[in-house]
Amino acid sequence: MNETAKEKVYSEAEIADRLEKELPKWHYENGWIRRKYKTHSWKSTLMVINTVGHLAEAAWHHPDITASYAWVEVRLMNHAAKGITDKDFELAKKIEEVVQWQPAREGGALEGTPPTDQRFAYIKYD
Repeated sequence: MNETAKEKVYSEAEIADRLEKELPKWHYENGWIRRKYKTHSWKSTLMVINTVGHLAEAAWHHPDITASYAWVEVRLMNHAAKGITDKDFELAKKIEEVVQWQPAREGGALEGTPPTDQRFAYIKYD
């Protein structure tokens, strides 16, 4: 995008509408779109943080992240535009797609983490 071009900043009503339609697990609060991912352990938490970090760096659009032992909160806002723009929605969709990926549900060769063995518990999918 041309850096001098003005990005559309969405209104609160537009944000709520887009989140409901496109990212129902995300919400808008205090100027950010947000999502908390629950994990089973610190190891899983770090994996989510690294995944979000990779996607953000590749997209060149960086979220704020807060984490604890068994959760990660991702917050997106376009600082340059001082609001929520298409960049935030697009990165949120990519994060959601990758973090919530469950290979076993696709029926392919990848089986995913064993759902009944807590030694391998990973993301608390919702």
